[in-house]
Amino acid sequence: MNWQEFLENRNRFFWFLHIGGWVGFAFVHYLGSLLHDLRDLFTWVTLLSAYAGAIFSYPLRYVYRRAWNMTPLKIALVVIVSSYVSGLLWQVVKNISYWEIYKHGWRPDFWLYYTQSSLWSFYIMLSWSGLYFVIKYYQMLQTEKQKVLSANNMANQAQLKMLRYQLNPHFLFNTLNAISTLVLIDENKNANAMVTKLSDFLRYSLDMDPMKKVTLAQEIKALQLYLDIEKVRFEDRLRIEFEIQKNCQNALVPSLLFQPLVENAIKYAIAVKENGGTISLKVSRFANDLLLELSDDGPGAKIVKGELARENGVGLANTRERLATLYDKNYSMVISDNVPSGVKINIRIPFQQEQ
Repeated sequence: MNWQEFLENRNRFFWFLHIGGWVGFAFVHYLGSLLHDLRDLFTWVTLLSAYAGAIFSYPLRYVYRRAWNMTPLKIALVVIVSSYVSGLLWQVVKNISYWEIYKHGWRPDFWLYYTQSSLWSFYIMLSWSGLYFVIKYYQMLQTEKQKVLSANNMANQAQLKMLRYQLNPHFLFNTLNAISTLVLIDENKNANAMVTKLSDFLRYSLDMDPMKKVTLAQEIKALQLYLDIEKVRFEDRLRIEFEIQKNCQNALVPSLLFQPLVENAIKYAIAVKENGGTISLKVSRFANDLLLELSDDGPGAKIVKGELARENGVGLANTRERLATLYDKNYSMVISDNVPSGVKINIRIPFQQEQ
């Protein structure tokens, strides 16, 4: 059992602090007896005092549990009264054990002497109570913090799954529409090839956990499956260029990161040009960052405040939201003109590798 698991077990943690605290109390008093040159017999008095303190303070745990949800004023009243009562009883036992052992059975004539020095015992019990509430409150804050973190994590997971799975219907609609067009113009061979490629891509897409990152090599493989589908439709009009550093092959990236970006480039850069065009993907590492650059040589687009001025597009917004969810503020995504023509998208994410 590690330390974190030990701390989370509240009952075990209580006994550890409870026993450890009273052992420390006995040790301090023993050292005090050495300074005052008391007899060795006083050691037994000290041990019995610490044992009695542990016994009388233990019930306070259950009293404070019942008082935990009371108003602050009532809690304060319960703490003061409980600490005084337990301190008083503890002092009576301490006095009796001291007289019995250290003074050989001496007894006072007046009963009130049994409670002498009870104010000091009250302070000790009050300190025990204060530590109990401080630790209890700290544990409660830690529990609430864990609940908040767990809730945020679940929300992030749900958002990531929604964003990832949003891609599939969007891409599927476009592909099925292209297949339908091929069937209508009697391009049955191409339509059949496209259906086969689509099946392979969807199988890969569904097998990948949307919560996990994949290596760049796996992501390129997924991109190739998607491009094989589009190649059936565009043939030689679609040209792809890859420039990937060898030390980036095992870098981790969000699954299906490139697919919506390439889909946008095909739709707005390749499909609108009679001779098609080229889509370039460059990947490199700079210090602790992974740099991704996707560009096309299409007609370009109007860029307003770093965003493409296009209607009904979900690919770029989807990608930005996924990156923000996965990397918080430790990423960048910049859209700019690709001189002399087209659009360029630069993405920077932390360089991570599989362990």
